[in-house]
Amino acid sequence: MKYLPLIWAALGRRKPRTILTGLSIAVAFLLYGMLNAVNVAFNNGVEIAGVDRLVTTGRYSITQILPYGHEAQIRSLPGVEQVAASNWFGGYYQDQRNFFPQFAVEQEAYLSMYPEIVLPAEQKQAFFNTRTGVVVAKTLAERFHWKLGDKIPMQAGIWPLKDGGNVWTFDLVGIFDTANPKDRSQYEMMLIRYDYFDEARQFAKGTAGWYVSKIKNANEAGTLAKQIDALFANSPNETRTDTEKAFNQGFIKQLGDIGLIIRSILGAVFFTLLFLTGNTMMQSVRERIPELAVLKTLGYSDPLVLALVLGESLLLTLIAALVGLGLATILLPGMAAHLPGFSGLTITAQAAVAALGIATLLAIVVGLPPALRAMRLDIVTALSGH
Repeated sequence: MKYLPLIWAALGRRKPRTILTGLSIAVAFLLYGMLNAVNVAFNNGVEIAGVDRLVTTGRYSITQILPYGHEAQIRSLPGVEQVAASNWFGGYYQDQRNFFPQFAVEQEAYLSMYPEIVLPAEQKQAFFNTRTGVVVAKTLAERFHWKLGDKIPMQAGIWPLKDGGNVWTFDLVGIFDTANPKDRSQYEMMLIRYDYFDEARQFAKGTAGWYVSKIKNANEAGTLAKQIDALFANSPNETRTDTEKAFNQGFIKQLGDIGLIIRSILGAVFFTLLFLTGNTMMQSVRERIPELAVLKTLGYSDPLVLALVLGESLLLTLIAALVGLGLATILLPGMAAHLPGFSGLTITAQAAVAALGIATLLAIVVGLPPALRAMRLDIVTALSGH
């Protein structure tokens, strides 16, 4: 630590250059923190999927609607415990920017299959008894300042009312949380009663978007999935059944390979940063060759000079990386407030450790060439200015 003032003084020799280089590094790690948080949020939706739940959709696309009669046939299979029809509603609240997932579900079966959704008993019963009732996630209620008893107008995006209207008015009868607070962002949604939705919509009555099935033995998931699809093979409405995890993975893939996209962006950013920071460090050492020669004259060993230059690179990079991660931590909640399903955006401990590892590696890569040059300086040549 006794050499820290010397390293700090070297960084302050050209303050504008040091500040601009540090800001470049900070922005790179700000981007890293935010994109990593988004990637973690996407993957969490896959990881929390129930191992004892299957999802049955149209064989060719999730947009292929299925007859309501499929439910009884799926339920007839010995290994199936419960089945619930579900449908994407696709509306928005007041403004298109206020979009969040809404699902029409068979309320009793659906809530029974998702014990991770925690709803007070009296609110659950109100949902069962109120045809126009809806329940929403706690995070949504907080965002839009909703309270029990409110009327919530939802603008139809796909499903107009049978009377031709486009505004559905629901009664807020329940506000749910999740058993694990970390899962809140994955259940940031509104649940609508399927029976009311099917009765009030203008077209496609008697159909469902998909069916969720709870099975008795998770080890039989693959076998039961094949049995379900076999029920409708060669029919006009063939199906594809997957585990909920596989279904979630497939849904995310429709958006693209999020992980690959994020890695590509970050790779380009850090590759550019490598050259920028490396050039700065080389220039800094070139300007200080006489000073480094004086240090050697005063008895500083070659390894110590090497360590001082590497320490300069390491200190700058780590401080800037911490600033970038700190900014990401501050900005993520505000960013999440405008993104449906991302209320839990945060930088995980694993991501923070990885970021510091990247910063250390970056510091070594850009600092080692000028550090080696400093270590190999010939004192006489350096002091003569040649």
